[in-house]
Amino acid sequence: MLKRLFSYMRPYKAYAVLAVICITLEGTFELIIPLIMADIIDVGVATGNKAIIFQKGILMIFCALLSLFLGIGSAKFSATCGQGLGAELRKAEYKKLQSFSFSNIDHFRTSSLVTRLTSDVTTIQNSVSTGMRPGCRAPIMMLISLIMAFLMNWKLALVFCVASPILGTLLFFIIKNVRPLYSKMQGSIDLVNRIVQENLTAVRVVKSYVRGEYEIGKFNEGNMALRTTSEKAFGLAALNMPAMQLVMYATILSILWIGGNLIFVGDMQVGQLTGFLSYVLQVLNSLMMISNVFMMMTRSLASCRRIVEVLDEEIDITEENAREIQITDGSVSFEHVSFKYRPEAKEYVLSDVTCSIKAGQTIGILGGTGSAKSTLVQLIPRLYDVTSGTLSIDGHPVCEYPLSHLRDAVAMVLQKNTLFSGTIVDNLRWGKGDATEEEIRQACRIACADEFINQLPKGYDTELGQGGVNISGGQKQRLCIARALLKHPKILILDDSTSAVDTATEAKIREGLSGYLKGTTKIIIAQRITSVMHADQIFILEHGEIQAAGTHETLLASNKTYQELYYSQQEGVGL
Repeated sequence: MLKRLFSYMRPYKAYAVLAVICITLEGTFELIIPLIMADIIDVGVATGNKAIIFQKGILMIFCALLSLFLGIGSAKFSATCGQGLGAELRKAEYKKLQSFSFSNIDHFRTSSLVTRLTSDVTTIQNSVSTGMRPGCRAPIMMLISLIMAFLMNWKLALVFCVASPILGTLLFFIIKNVRPLYSKMQGSIDLVNRIVQENLTAVRVVKSYVRGEYEIGKFNEGNMALRTTSEKAFGLAALNMPAMQLVMYATILSILWIGGNLIFVGDMQVGQLTGFLSYVLQVLNSLMMISNVFMMMTRSLASCRRIVEVLDEEIDITEENAREIQITDGSVSFEHVSFKYRPEAKEYVLSDVTCSIKAGQTIGILGGTGSAKSTLVQLIPRLYDVTSGTLSIDGHPVCEYPLSHLRDAVAMVLQKNTLFSGTIVDNLRWGKGDATEEEIRQACRIACADEFINQLPKGYDTELGQGGVNISGGQKQRLCIARALLKHPKILILDDSTSAVDTATEAKIREGLSGYLKGTTKIIIAQRITSVMHADQIFILEHGEIQAAGTHETLLASNKTYQELYYSQQEGVGL
């Protein structure tokens, strides 16, 4: 898993190599310093030779300066590797998210995907940035220091044989207990993000129902769960330092006691003991750094698993059967199409749907809530794939079209209108990036969006808030329709996209559409019969099945469901 993630650091391989070289050389020069210091004490100070003291002192300063500059280089190159890895992981995750179908997105919560793209990646990049230096430096320093310590006095160095197993055992038990807590902690971050996201998205509902205190309580509960988990995780991780210091100081005391006895009997010199202690400190500091790296890696592994889950998510809508063909007419055919959101689901959302829509026709779809009207039309641009049966456009199964061409040829105005931060014209150009000013104005005239745009102080250059919060629901719908019209699609799907528009404006939009998109197949999902009564054909859906199909006149004369709907709406108009 780690090997897989670190493959994204390939563009920064040169920086990684330079970092390792700098770290190795830095450690080497640092390890030479205790030898020089031992010579200064045992040769220079003991004999009173000032020339040796100055000569060795200058050499020690030179080694220290080299270590300093190499340390700066290693820190810079390590940071470049870490930040580069983070950027590559975010790019890979975001690219994968763009290829997700609706069903893939359904596997994850939006808040969880945001956390995996931000917090989890940051954890990994910080582990590399701050962990590469100690991770490479510590083993080298420890190995060389141990060798030098054994060369100086092997009897005294045997103390490490006792200290190392004790330290390893303590570290093992800390990591074993803290590892599951890190995974739980990232899940708690997901929960807090979800609560905040839901609250900000539905802030108007929260305020209108005076549920602010309830939301605060819900947030406090999630926040407390995160705090409790974090306290447990970091509390256990914090035991690493006192455990290290306990072993370190016990080792130093043992060495001082044993070394003092060796000096007393003449088996060791004071300079040797001083140099030996320097190597002891290097070994113990290296062990401390290694334990800290282990702690960082333990947390990173939890984030790695979450990122890999996104990268390894199997895309259920692929282009493996795609051919170089294009939609020319826009006829649509459903042949015994059935659909369910999950393969293990017991019931089908759509069952054995069979119907044909000719190119250029206007089709109306009516049905009660939960009758799968939206699901039916979402199959056309392959936002979902059919579970069984065949869905064809121009006689070719939709899976044979390249996804980019298919979705470019099908314009869909969803039930939930989505606008982005930026100007009105920026949002409209989502439909056609190179649309001229005249094309934009024409699309807005047909969608009746020009009526309110021209009244805005900055017109088409008016800045929209996030999600278009500074305009009404009906205005959002008209902008979304205009955006779809700019695509000049072969198939236009309006999924209850005029529900917030008055009947007079809806009639004007319908009239404009009939003249502007003469050859375009139009599929209109609506709740009002007036929205679809002029359609060439009307489908009535019930429980995921087509219960009836026909024109307004034939359905009004023969279908009981349609009659009830029509007369109930007529009574509403009368009232």
